[in-house]
Amino acid sequence: MTDTTALAVFMIAALTLNVTPGPNMLYVTTRSLGQGRKAGVVSAIGIGVGNLVHTLAAALGLSALLMSSAIAYSVVKYVGAAYLIYLGVRMILRNKHNNSLTTLTDASLRRIFSQAIATSVLNPKVALFFIAFLPQFANPSQGSVALQIAVLGALFSTTGTIVNTTVALLSSSFGDWLQTRPRFSQFQQWFTGSVFVALGTSIALPERK
Repeated sequence: MTDTTALAVFMIAALTLNVTPGPNMLYVTTRSLGQGRKAGVVSAIGIGVGNLVHTLAAALGLSALLMSSAIAYSVVKYVGAAYLIYLGVRMILRNKHNNSLTTLTDASLRRIFSQAIATSVLNPKVALFFIAFLPQFANPSQGSVALQIAVLGALFSTTGTIVNTTVALLSSSFGDWLQTRPRFSQFQQWFTGSVFVALGTSIALPERK
C-alpha cells in the first residue's frame, strides 16, 4: 500500500479540497435549506456514492496503464501534475465568485439521492480530477495500483461525505454566513488554488532518493 508519508499528504490535501465550497457543497446546502437537514444529508451521501463511481472507473481504467510501463506511469504523472497546476492557477485568477445558492424544486428523498449521484457521476470535471489526483499517490512498487487507487478514492469520498454531512446539519447558519462573506469564500478559493499548484509542482519535481 501507499507509504505513511504519502498517505498523510493525501489526507491533508483531500481534507483541504473537501472543505472548500464548490458545486457539491452548494447542492447539499441548497437542498438542506430548501427541504431540511434530512434532504441535505441524503444529498451528501448521494454525492459520496457518485465519487465512488469515479474511483472505480479510475482504478479499473488506470491500473493496467500504470503497470504496463515506466513511460506510461511518467506520462500519467506529469499530465496529472500539469492538470492540477492548471486547476490551481484557474482558481487563483478567477475574478467572479459564482458560489450563489439557487432554488431547487422539492423532491422525494429517493429522487434527491439519485440526483446527487448523477450530479457527481455526470460531471466530467470530477472524472478528470480523480484521474489526475488519485494516481499521484499510488506507487506500483507498493503493491496493486488498482487497490491503492480504490482505497485512496474511498478515503477521499468518505472525507467529502463527512464534510458535506456536517454542512447539511449546519446549513441554516452556514449557508447564510457564507453568502454574506464573499471575501472569506474568495480567500478559500485562493488558498485551495495554491494547494493545487503546490501539489502539482511537488509531483512534477524529480523524486529524491
